[in-house]
Amino acid sequence: MKELDLLKKDWKKNSDSFEQISEKEIYKMIHKKSSSIVKWILIISILEVCFWTFSNLFINTDDLLQKMNHPEIVLAMEILTYFNYVVVLVFIVIFYKNYKTISTTVATKSLMGAILRTRKTVQYYVWYNLGMLVLITILSYFIAFVYNPDMAFFREQLAESGKTMFFTVGILFLIILGILGLFWCIYRLLYGTLLRRLYSNYKELKKIDF
Repeated sequence: MKELDLLKKDWKKNSDSFEQISEKEIYKMIHKKSSSIVKWILIISILEVCFWTFSNLFINTDDLLQKMNHPEIVLAMEILTYFNYVVVLVFIVIFYKNYKTISTTVATKSLMGAILRTRKTVQYYVWYNLGMLVLITILSYFIAFVYNPDMAFFREQLAESGKTMFFTVGILFLIILGILGLFWCIYRLLYGTLLRRLYSNYKELKKIDF
């Protein structure tokens, strides 16, 4: 935000007529940057959906599902998958509406409100994705362990030894923790950076909103 700091210094040094021009220039710059940030949030979320969709095309789960021979489990997982897509698409629609609102709004207070709403929406989106990731990981391990015939020998070993069970649960916990940490870092890098810039714009708007 060095450009804004320079503009504000000039704004304070010059006459009243130049103050008004400087304030408009500052607002215009913040408006443009905020719109660009929200546009990138929208683009990244769409790319994320495309990435997971194409990834699923290369993951063959048909053989495993046939081995389990439990159509109710298959149906439940399909419902969960479709539900997840619907929720994510709702978030994308909200991101698009936020982008349109920020791009077309004129009043400073309206822009500030739109920025805050966008930040909250992105935060909810990130937490939802992390929560769904943990849920799907746990369900996948549970279903594979209980219903996959290939795991019968392993289930017998766990039933005979409490230490093996404790060790397996510990390994599963560490795997889930590692996956969660990895995606948390990715989301923090992608969305966190954009949100910090967006909040910086909000603070600059707050300074010029007398």
